[in-house]
Amino acid sequence: MFGQLTDWFPVFLSLRTALIATIAVTCLGLPLSRLMARREFPGKDWLESAITLPMVLPPSVVGYGLLMLIGKNGLLGQLLAKMGITIVFTWWAAVLASTVVAFPLMYQSAKAAFRSVDENYEKAARTLGAGEVRIFFTITLPLAWPGILAGLVLSFARALGEFGATLMVAGNIPGQTQTIPLAIFFAVDAGDKATAQTLVTIVTVFSFLVIFWANRWAKRRNY
Repeated sequence: MFGQLTDWFPVFLSLRTALIATIAVTCLGLPLSRLMARREFPGKDWLESAITLPMVLPPSVVGYGLLMLIGKNGLLGQLLAKMGITIVFTWWAAVLASTVVAFPLMYQSAKAAFRSVDENYEKAARTLGAGEVRIFFTITLPLAWPGILAGLVLSFARALGEFGATLMVAGNIPGQTQTIPLAIFFAVDAGDKATAQTLVTIVTVFSFLVIFWANRWAKRRNY
């Protein structure tokens, strides 16, 4: 194991999947969390409950829901099939599963970060003629950044370790959809302890270093 480049495929795929999922939840989560932190509207509690639901549901339930959505008989799956696009049992399905389960972590962290920003700074900028986009990128985002960074780290770690939903929609296809958690599970099931231990060590060390760097960065920023 790990004597050839193909042996490292689960590691490369997991990192790529986690990175894309983190970018996706950031692009979707920041504007949504900013809106939910500052606005009140009918049905907000229902929407917020739906957003955070994947955080408390069993991953297999989330995977089943995605399968019903993007499968060949699903609403979105049928539309994609007409365009010649198949997501199920591809590595893009792993990205989708990781994005869905990681999104609530990014949303909750970013919303709390935006709520911690003193609105008086934003109001002062508006009185000076600054537009909303400029206010967001020059005042709100920098002040909320420590909390957003925490959301990024948590989302990346959750996406990297995603198992249940990924297995449901992407399967365990070596060289195509096999991520680190899947490779560990099936290595243990096959009695291949050497492979399992190697992968566990890799993902543990990498996750530790990511969290360690984030904590160090936040600590330096506070001084």
